[in-house]
Amino acid sequence: MDMLDLKGKRVLLTQADTFMGPALQEVFAALGAAVIADRRPLVEPQLPERIVADAGPVDILIAHLAVAAPRSHAQETTEAEWQTVFDHLVHPLPRLLRAVLPAMIQRRSGKVLLIGSAAPLRGMKRASTYSAARGAQLAYIRAVGVEVAPHNIQVNAIAQNFVDNPTYFPPEIQANPAFQERLKREVPLGRLVSGREDALLAAYLCSPAADCFVGQVFPVCGGWAA
Repeated sequence: MDMLDLKGKRVLLTQADTFMGPALQEVFAALGAAVIADRRPLVEPQLPERIVADAGPVDILIAHLAVAAPRSHAQETTEAEWQTVFDHLVHPLPRLLRAVLPAMIQRRSGKVLLIGSAAPLRGMKRASTYSAARGAQLAYIRAVGVEVAPHNIQVNAIAQNFVDNPTYFPPEIQANPAFQERLKREVPLGRLVSGREDALLAAYLCSPAADCFVGQVFPVCGGWAA
């Protein structure tokens, strides 16, 4: 675990009470990080800048954004659905990075990790809005990662699916026999990735051991998107 030593690192985690937030808080705190956990959805345009300002110095930003995934057929997608999903998942991302990057560039160090989704890596029925938003996140991270790498800032993403979390796979879904059959059918691993497994990868990507990764997307989905 020495290579995952995050002692003294100040970590800003957004939407900390949903999705992977609890697992990330637990693992990062256990590794010595000081976690500044904000729980608010970042729909208000000025909120990301205020959160970063209130957090003080940020060594690591975990851009952790979640929203309930709509299940509309593509021809049924409304303007309101599209706008809501993009307001929660896409628009906050550049606002966060515009707020956090200047200080990182000035001191020539910093890490940004997006906790994203594998949904855009493989076609899924009734997931066009969600997949489009998650895909926009990954494209943005790839571009920014390449741009800021000369400043010794590493920007990367985890693209996950079939990871145990209360937002997308609550207990009632996991207990459903149809879902259990789906796991066996679609996921080579045959089970959900645990929250701790996912959070440990996040910790590695935010540690000095991962200084070599630039704008990369790491699928965590038990082989579903292999």
